[in-house]
Amino acid sequence: MIESSEPLAAAVVPGDQRAPTADEARRIGVIDLGSNTARLVVFECNGTSSYRMVDSVRERVRLAEGLNQDGTLKPAAISRALAAMELFHDFVMAVGLDGLEVIATSAVRDAANREEILGPLRELGLEPRVLDGHLEAAYGVLAVANTSCVDNAWVIDQGGGSLQLSLMEHRTYQHGEAFQLGTLRLTEAFLASEHTRPVTPAQVREVENHLEKTLGPALEALRQKPYPLVCMGGTVRNLASAAQHQQQYPLNLLHGYRLRQQPLEQLTRLVLQRTVNERQALPGLSTDRADVIGAGAITFRWLLRKSQRKELVISGAGVREGALLRRLLPAPHLIEDVRRFSIGNVASHYPQPVVHTENVVRLALQLFDQLQPLHGLAAADRLLLEAAAGLHDIGMAVSYYRHHRHGAFLLEAAGLDGFEHHEIAMLSLLVRYHRKSIPSRGAFATLLAGEEDERRLWSLAACLRLAEHLERSRTGRIGDLEFKIADDVATLHLKSKVPPTVEIWEARKDAELFELAFERKLEIQHRPS
Repeated sequence: MIESSEPLAAAVVPGDQRAPTADEARRIGVIDLGSNTARLVVFECNGTSSYRMVDSVRERVRLAEGLNQDGTLKPAAISRALAAMELFHDFVMAVGLDGLEVIATSAVRDAANREEILGPLRELGLEPRVLDGHLEAAYGVLAVANTSCVDNAWVIDQGGGSLQLSLMEHRTYQHGEAFQLGTLRLTEAFLASEHTRPVTPAQVREVENHLEKTLGPALEALRQKPYPLVCMGGTVRNLASAAQHQQQYPLNLLHGYRLRQQPLEQLTRLVLQRTVNERQALPGLSTDRADVIGAGAITFRWLLRKSQRKELVISGAGVREGALLRRLLPAPHLIEDVRRFSIGNVASHYPQPVVHTENVVRLALQLFDQLQPLHGLAAADRLLLEAAAGLHDIGMAVSYYRHHRHGAFLLEAAGLDGFEHHEIAMLSLLVRYHRKSIPSRGAFATLLAGEEDERRLWSLAACLRLAEHLERSRTGRIGDLEFKIADDVATLHLKSKVPPTVEIWEARKDAELFELAFERKLEIQHRPS
């Protein structure tokens, strides 16, 4: 039996009979038996320094189907869930994991006959931890605290069986409550006819009246503490995905996306005007959520309207990540600096020459500081430059040729926890243009719409490219540097033990971008050190 409470080394299962050593990557699985779907995710973890999801198996089980009728799980739902869990168990036994967490949420928690599913699972060798509403809410908060730079927030997680509303302050769970407002429950109670016809205004009012009755007392707390609404779960992510398709959003990232009120209002109207079959044709919507997405859209639209907010912040992390991080990190289970951890996390998965990368970071930051009187950028921009310098060569994991383009693509695909989408767009462009060409905002013009964004891009790109070329031989020749800035020229004095001929030769190619960014001609001189 794989016990979720066992230490990692003790939980190795067939497929790899050897316990991992301290410096090896460990694979930890999390099985989440939800009310609507069941999912197994596998994370590869290197101590507490990095982790990433490397596999996922998902099955729609609709475990909460019919639960509203008499508070019991129905035989067909139990059968579907057990079939999925047998599939997951087979996968786990085949591939071998170093640890496994099995959690069950609202449907199992609320069912009077939950032993009818827990008993067979124990016989199978799985021992689910049935999360009460508070613990489920706390896991969601833990995920938000470790994947964003939000210190205070209301965290909302709507699944098929319940909706968790939690208060996070100072990155710590304060309190939370689970409400029986899952999309499957709401659909069965109020929207069962939407398979054959669109949702009527009367049905919408019924759902909203039920939301008011159930969540009304909590709304006052949301208004008194106007923290952002951070939302998670498959439903709201599906809504965000559909909204991005409607907007032709330039980044294919959901985590950190800000779903604003107007796009949500438009999308909700589109969803409610269609039958379930017609919804399946809407770009971005998952076909197996088409019958419950209406309830989710009404819920989140109502929350935005009543809470007097203008947007929802989407979290790509949720209860599964919370379960992992609770196991992976020592108490209080918090990453100290989410942004820097995320930079290191991405870098660890795409190896670069360590010394060269460190030298480029050092030189880029020196250039930024020396040129401060010209660019006037802030500390947040300095961190963007540091991140871009630390990740500029990740595309080498694909190929040397066009590695600047490969690196930009990897950043856009992977994202960076703790960074806003416009910052990820800027980082992608900095990596894209770290070698040559005048930087252009291109497809990211809508995210980087201001004239100051273009100037920021030129300034940071000039610092990064100059740093890259001053490290052209990859031998750390340049020990120190100093700028002398005049009205029409900036003279860069390089200190090195030997003449850095190749570095100066390459750096002089950057004169055009430098002049565009700083409105000064670039001159370079060598000073022996």
